[in-house]
Amino acid sequence: MEVYIVLTHTGTLFTRFIRLFTKQPLNHASIAFTKELDETFSFGRKKPTNPFIGGFVKEDLKGQLFRNADCAIYRCSISRSQYERMQRFVQVIESNQCEYKYNFIGLLGVLFNRTIDLKKSYFCSQFVAAVLSNGGITIKNKPECLVKPSDFMDSHQFQMVYEGKLTSFLEQQGKNKEVLTGKKRFYLLPS
Repeated sequence: MEVYIVLTHTGTLFTRFIRLFTKQPLNHASIAFTKELDETFSFGRKKPTNPFIGGFVKEDLKGQLFRNADCAIYRCSISRSQYERMQRFVQVIESNQCEYKYNFIGLLGVLFNRTIDLKKSYFCSQFVAAVLSNGGITIKNKPECLVKPSDFMDSHQFQMVYEGKLTSFLEQQGKNKEVLTGKKRFYLLPS
């Protein structure tokens, strides 16, 4: 089984501001449980037009916010047990998302390399690291609240699947969806 880490740069004012400090090309992290990225989860904008209202989000990668996004997609091979633990962790947060907040203060902790771990509060890469941690995977032996999107790129546990425009990846996935029927494979083309 595999999980997928999606790193993006949407080009918004907020992400360009973050890029000034990180000096990294991709500064947002999400996690998905399928290679088609049917559902991606993160902590980010609740409303695409307002970066200051944040929390748990099931992202619409085909929506306006990600329309021109650059991305890198990584995969990590895991056991069924790890996969299920990670999914359960996400489901619990999704079911209780009104209790969770975006960890703006934690971003300052990353900037100054200081642990600021607020209860029920995450920023994007902290959330992805927490999901992975629930499956027994740690990132660079760092506390979750200090994990940056670039740490996923630098980790030996992940293999790059794709780098480029997110829309190109999603279009390619749509063209290559497989339906397995018995021993025959049929490819579905988008209508």
